[in-house]
Amino acid sequence: MKNKIVIGSRESKLAVLQSEMVRDYITGRNPDLDVEILTMKTTGDKILDRTLDKIGGKGLFVKELDKALLDGKTQLSVHCVKDMPMELPEELPIVAFSVREDPRDVLVLPEGAESLDKRRPLGCSSLRRTLQLKELYPDMEVKSVRGNLQTRLRKLEEGEFSALILAAAGLKRLGLENRIFRYFTPDEMVPAAGQGILAVQGRKGLDYSFIRDYDDRDAHFAAVAERAFVRYLDGGCTSPIAAYGEIQDDDIFLRGLYFDPETGRYLKGTRRGKTSEAEKLGIALAKELKERCSKGEGKCQ
Repeated sequence: MKNKIVIGSRESKLAVLQSEMVRDYITGRNPDLDVEILTMKTTGDKILDRTLDKIGGKGLFVKELDKALLDGKTQLSVHCVKDMPMELPEELPIVAFSVREDPRDVLVLPEGAESLDKRRPLGCSSLRRTLQLKELYPDMEVKSVRGNLQTRLRKLEEGEFSALILAAAGLKRLGLENRIFRYFTPDEMVPAAGQGILAVQGRKGLDYSFIRDYDDRDAHFAAVAERAFVRYLDGGCTSPIAAYGEIQDDDIFLRGLYFDPETGRYLKGTRRGKTSEAEKLGIALAKELKERCSKGEGKCQ
């Protein structure tokens, strides 16, 4: 790679900011490296009139960035872990996970509003959130909203929605923490696998020693456990499956949400294990919840 590194990024303000965070880390520790950001619009960013499960899932947010990596136009890509497919090409490994920002989901009201207007729908972009919102707000309509964060906030201010359900991490990174009206606990709403964590993805065969120390131990183990849970259940954008792991010294406390698309039943559960067995822990909890759901346990959609 000589002395130049090109980072591939989606075009949104948040995506560029997150790529800049990685760029600044690299240049701060490797002043001899010239690091640039190459932005591109992904297929998932272009198609905004349909929900993700109708257009092919999360892979549409990484397709163009993956191609740029494989073609040698970039040497790194920066993604939100929650936006990445569970199965990754062997040629494009994740080389580092960032320190985790706040993983919780939050409620955002229109500017100036002091309470939730239940006459208008809640704006939500995922089946995972929609399923859990039906428990929290059974008397409210939930309507799909797509687009980047600024687009969603604009639609909120234009009166399309009573509130939006968003990730705290993105709002905080953009300095919009003041817009948060309510935080949902992980028990109320299990976050998406990897929510709040950034993944730095590279190309097999290249030397990434310059970014190795960026990898955060706790975020790494949490992401491995959460992604193993979802991967075992073959979950993605078409299924409201979720997982969130909290690291406590050498232990992981893992929460999981399993949904059975055939019966419409869903079930939440927890399991504790060692960080050294993060992947096994995710799989074990997934197996447990799937088996319990098949026996008729859980709630109906």
